[in-house]
Amino acid sequence: MTYQTAQQLFESSPSVEGLGPVYLAKELTDNGNLAQIAHNGQIYTLRITRNGKLILTK
Repeated sequence: MTYQTAQQLFESSPSVEGLGPVYLAKELTDNGNLAQIAHNGQIYTLRITRNGKLILTK
């Protein structure tokens, strides 16, 4: 099995077969560590931790 980084997946195709679009977290956060995401009338916060993990909270 060949593993690709998210960057490689994004560069090879903006949509991964069967998974839908691929977005880079750093682009969603504008190279910061927070992004606000609206879904069904609610606002969620996507945060990139110091350890590079993603946390999505309501």
